[in-house]
Amino acid sequence: MSFSCKNYDYNDDKCLMLKQDCIPGRPGCVLEGRVALSEALTARIKELEQKKISGKTGKKQPAP
Repeated sequence: MSFSCKNYDYNDDKCLMLKQDCIPGRPGCVLEGRVALSEALTARIKELEQKKISGKTGKKQPAP
């Protein structure tokens, strides 16, 4: 990735603050709202939100 973040673990490609995969701009990220996101990152964030919703209801969301 072409950015610098004090919370990014270069060895594991993880966010040290969120203790999850690094997806720049995701909710809780220090970059959230500060940068313009590519379509690919926007899609990853949308998938993450859908997984979170489906995990709460216990149901799978249909594929787009």
